[in-house]
Amino acid sequence: MAIRYPNGKKFSQKRIPEKKKNDKPKDNSYSNRGMQFEEEIQESNEFYLSRGTAVIHKKPTPLQIVQVDYPARSAAVVKEAYFQKPSTTDFNGVYKGLHLDFEAKETRNKTSFPLKNFHDHQVEHMKNVCRQRGLCFILIHFRPQEEIYLYPAEAFFPWYDSRMNGRKSIPKESIENEGYLVKRGFLPRVDYLKAVDELLQDRKEE
Repeated sequence: MAIRYPNGKKFSQKRIPEKKKNDKPKDNSYSNRGMQFEEEIQESNEFYLSRGTAVIHKKPTPLQIVQVDYPARSAAVVKEAYFQKPSTTDFNGVYKGLHLDFEAKETRNKTSFPLKNFHDHQVEHMKNVCRQRGLCFILIHFRPQEEIYLYPAEAFFPWYDSRMNGRKSIPKESIENEGYLVKRGFLPRVDYLKAVDELLQDRKEE
């Protein structure tokens, strides 16, 4: 199926070469440790929902379908589609009467978080949420250390705006100092709402 961006450019994934008979299986233990980060967050959201703790979902990406084949009366195959608009953030919902809106990002960098992981329209959306007094943040997963931090959007904006002066990343030390460590567990897998509670408590005390 062909999927295109709003500007008409075709979306394509890198072709995965076929495995040769004599190829030895690669060790994917690093890249496939546990589940993917977003899947872990979605499972955590399902746990929160089942307990009546919060209602948070991953935002769907709207597609405009332009070509469909019908190989059978009971089946339809989408052959070409367009992203209707650029994406904003990954997740949003309601917790304790407060609107939450956040992005989930991973990095293999050990000492910093690259700013190139964000786009201007995403950051503008986050700023709009903050203007409406919603709680906006980033869940940053440092894969080498297997550490997750909740990083408030208000702390992120100055770093992103400093790109005009050549800034390319946020030091991990700053994320540790300005953010909140998110603990992993079994249920939920990524208990980020405890970090949200810490953030809200700190804001009450300010």
